[in-house]
Amino acid sequence: MWKITYSIVGYDPVEKEWGVATQSKFLAVGAVVPFAVAGVGAVATQSYANTSYGPEGMEHMSSGKSAQETIDLLTSIDEDRALRQVGMIDGQGNAATYTGEKCYDWAGGITGKHYAVQGNILIAGTVEAMAKTFEETEGTLADRLLASLAAGQQAGGDSRGQQSAALLVVKKAGGYGGFSDRFIDLRVDDHKTPVDELIRIHRIHQLYFSKSKKDRIVPIEEQIAETLDHQLTRLGYKKEDQPLLHTFKDYLHTENFEMRAQEDGFIDLDVLEHMTRS
Repeated sequence: MWKITYSIVGYDPVEKEWGVATQSKFLAVGAVVPFAVAGVGAVATQSYANTSYGPEGMEHMSSGKSAQETIDLLTSIDEDRALRQVGMIDGQGNAATYTGEKCYDWAGGITGKHYAVQGNILIAGTVEAMAKTFEETEGTLADRLLASLAAGQQAGGDSRGQQSAALLVVKKAGGYGGFSDRFIDLRVDDHKTPVDELIRIHRIHQLYFSKSKKDRIVPIEEQIAETLDHQLTRLGYKKEDQPLLHTFKDYLHTENFEMRAQEDGFIDLDVLEHMTRS
């Protein structure tokens, strides 16, 4: 099955993160395209996708092969390589991309420092816009990957339209509770504007699982206390004769905001802003 898709694989050498972001006119692209292993690398396989490129690519890169060497090895033994498209980044951040000569136009890829962008059946200029945006965007690897994906869509993206998108970022012990390397794993399987929806979900994910910023932690006093009391009442948490701080603690635990809980008498303003938007 043809996968009309564009993707980017990237690496953050400071945080030691590897990731993939992808969008496609295809149901649940996140179930097919992205693969990543912390310390080893990341793979995006698409266009009549050969999903064995993911685990086999990881095996080659974990044994010391570079991204380019790994692509060369995998495509050399693939009889349908002319139909394949793949991007890889290895454990050292070296990037490589491959587009078979029978991939449908427009098809191609670009590599730069710590990233590879590729796509097929695209509006011309899409991968160039993605590469430029990744290079120029500041922030986390996830921020840069998502900005690149959005720039690709704005530049034209998939010539057949949109349907699904995904973001996968791995980091040693970066998963929930530090028990896995799956730092961020988000998917939009079927949506009219999947990239926008993916960005929205990522923003919520960061609110739930990222640590509070020191400059956003303030005492619950006067106006903030009034606002908090109003929001807890509006959201149905306020109970008669229950202290404000006790009610707020109930809210934090019910809504899975344990990572944003502060010592008694303080609040993360990002939580309060989320309450006002809910």
